[in-house]
Amino acid sequence: MESTEFLVVGCGPAGGTAAREAARRGIATVVLERDPIVGAKRVCAAGLRPGFCEEFDLPRSIVHLDPSTITLTTVKRTYAFKVGPSHTTTREELDGTIGALARGEGAEIRTSTLFRGLRRDGDQVVVEYADMKEGTRKAIRARSVFLAQGSSARLDDVEPRFRHPAWADGLITCFQYRVYPERPAAERTYDTLEMHYYVSPLSGRNVIAWMFPKRDHLAIGLGIQAKVAGAALRAELDAFLVTVRQRLFAGIPYTVREEGNLLYGGLPRVTIGADNVMVGGTAAGLVDATTGEGIHEAATSGRYAAEAAATVHAGGARDAAPGYARAVRRAFYGRLRHRARLMTVLERKPVRFDILFRQLEETPRFAALLQRDRNDFTPLEWLYLYAQAAKFGLSALRA
Repeated sequence: MESTEFLVVGCGPAGGTAAREAARRGIATVVLERDPIVGAKRVCAAGLRPGFCEEFDLPRSIVHLDPSTITLTTVKRTYAFKVGPSHTTTREELDGTIGALARGEGAEIRTSTLFRGLRRDGDQVVVEYADMKEGTRKAIRARSVFLAQGSSARLDDVEPRFRHPAWADGLITCFQYRVYPERPAAERTYDTLEMHYYVSPLSGRNVIAWMFPKRDHLAIGLGIQAKVAGAALRAELDAFLVTVRQRLFAGIPYTVREEGNLLYGGLPRVTIGADNVMVGGTAAGLVDATTGEGIHEAATSGRYAAEAAATVHAGGARDAAPGYARAVRRAFYGRLRHRARLMTVLERKPVRFDILFRQLEETPRFAALLQRDRNDFTPLEWLYLYAQAAKFGLSALRA
């Protein structure tokens, strides 16, 4: 049986970053990617945090625009905040670039390979996969494995310890249009990231919708935390598109490309590491439930996986999983669990969205803190944050 030191499943931001940084450290790395091309289009607004390219050593050429404002819109009004500037790109460019850089460092990326399962073989892990180009079933042995298949990951049968009963409840049905106007839209379009929170007049379900500007198109989409039939989902997005068009590109002809799949917006997975197998990115549930943002968390989890594999490579540990899980939990779990619970509170009474957004608009320091990593907070900032949270909690209870 062939073998490698580090095996990665999935070549999105998590898997690609893990492969690149592991290969850069001299670790033999193989990546299994199910799509025939790394970076095949996915439903994703593809917004990046300020400084993302610098943090992960990516070329600025992948950035389409640098919007400096984000708006949060409810049925009552729109609230605006300064953010950055942040960046927009596409998943084709982001994933494809990271994948190419991983190859440049020496990682081997095998496309059209479908992960089928794994088993232990002593202190190593055997991964079985289908080679869809050859139509054959294959296996490869690895010292450490990183599972980063995104929201499509079905891990209950892969490893009992990875079971997450709340996974199905956190899945979000998403549909997005890439709208290509024949002429530029209104000027403000290209400096603003839009998020919309409302109850659908068609279905009565809570909806999160967005408009993110790109170099040559507008990403306009929505997500609903439930399984929704295709026709119903299209009707929801068509209704939202009408409102965006009236504001931003009324009277301008346009063409549309559409894309849809499942995303995740619930609590992070309880267990993300066991016996040299690590789970990262969206497969680990590392997604902010309030915004759907998870690219930074995914890439960071890939970095932690590479560091854990390097520790094993250097003889500093026999199992990569414990150190990896500790790092990811410390970095993200507190915030992501809080955001998932906050979203539940908000959706129970949508008027609470206005209470929170008004408070953020009136207290810019509060809004700025929520955009930072909680590990960077000083004691005084924690005190301020708790005071603001208490203020919102009291107002939400009265609503």
